[in-house]
Amino acid sequence: MPEQSNDYRVVVFGAGGVGKSSLVLRFVKGTFRDTYIPTVEDTYRQVISCDKSVCTLQITDTTGSHQFPAMQRLSISKGHAFVLVYSITSRQSLEELKPIYQQVLAIKGSVDSIPVMLVGNKSDETQREVETREGEAQATVWKCAFMETSAKMNYNVKELFQELLTLEKKRNMSLSIDGKRSGKQKRADKLKGKCSIM
Repeated sequence: MPEQSNDYRVVVFGAGGVGKSSLVLRFVKGTFRDTYIPTVEDTYRQVISCDKSVCTLQITDTTGSHQFPAMQRLSISKGHAFVLVYSITSRQSLEELKPIYQQVLAIKGSVDSIPVMLVGNKSDETQREVETREGEAQATVWKCAFMETSAKMNYNVKELFQELLTLEKKRNMSLSIDGKRSGKQKRADKLKGKCSIM
């Protein structure tokens, strides 16, 4: 399928089994699958609002293995935004993101103007190996945003992609196509930057 110039490409990286596909499928299709099926590379499309017009959010779900370095480099060079996923139940999965982050830096030159989100998935699990503060600390070192999610419980999934679009400074983007914001969002916008003394 040919790529249009108004495509906005988000690339999802992470070790095998951390829930990359589950996050993407939960967001795009609203479904959750319990079985683990390794991905080579899948691309999903969703229509979003972009600079007051419509564009395509193209989400590339990459392989969790390191068998395809050329595909990984291509995904990084074509990507506009990056989601780096680890499982809170696996410290190793956080460690495996470090060379990927370094590669994003090497190919993009800098992540200052590129939306990058570090995501601790499986936050519904009780066997935690990576504490929230450790994820936050890593995100601070990498100068990127951080969020914990659960694809299974549908926790912070839509918020993750909305936040990623909010981080894009070159274009004004939103998941809502009509440009209307939810009442809760409007209220949050009104409250931003205002202090109330109780």
